[in-house]
Amino acid sequence: MFSPEGPSLRELAVQALSSVERGYDLLAPKFDHTPFRTPDSVLDAVTAALRRLGPFEDGLDLCCGTGAGVGVLSRVCSRGVTGVDFSAGMLAVARDRVRPPAGGPRVSWVRGDARALPFGPAFDLVVSFGAFGHFLPAEVPTVFRQVRAVLRPGGRFVFPVVAPPRPGSRAYWALLGFDAVMRVRNALWRPPFVMYYRTFGLGRVRDELQRAGFAVELYALPEFGRRRDGSPRVRLVAARRLP
Repeated sequence: MFSPEGPSLRELAVQALSSVERGYDLLAPKFDHTPFRTPDSVLDAVTAALRRLGPFEDGLDLCCGTGAGVGVLSRVCSRGVTGVDFSAGMLAVARDRVRPPAGGPRVSWVRGDARALPFGPAFDLVVSFGAFGHFLPAEVPTVFRQVRAVLRPGGRFVFPVVAPPRPGSRAYWALLGFDAVMRVRNALWRPPFVMYYRTFGLGRVRDELQRAGFAVELYALPEFGRRRDGSPRVRLVAARRLP
């Protein structure tokens, strides 16, 4: 992260003391050189899974950032791909860096809020990578309802979910500590920088998707193996919009 291409510790601190939107505007030029960008291994595994679930015509990358998910959609959608994000800085980088394959679908970029998407039912696939921790737990149902509203009947809402760290492990305590720091920071400073990743558990996600009008299917991504208890390290949530 602290390579010449990535952000400095000071830059990360300034980001964390900004709002989500302003923070990502600041981070955008160096975002692809941080661990926050979804790894190519995950993008490739999701692409392979989507090819088995397709075909798809029009896709939306929700909270697209610098456009990694748009690259996935460009490989599995035949007609059009849209990236939506509310950070103008991230969208500017995405426009500059994402190069869809020759003869692939048209690509559009839209500045918008996932809690109030500016589309009708125009898509048969919505994907998202690593964005849900930026919504307060009470906002997640609204986001899911918004996704349902922009999907055509039978359309899919697809995203990977990594198995949570084992309680008591270093990763568990690191996430717990980070959440605690963010909660204290947001109580003392406005506007808040939201990043509550521990609250996005698979069980709650499934329940909220079903309440929003989705039928939920789970697929193991075999590229990432299994944990000691036999459960997948990474699952793909594939929620189908019900009529």
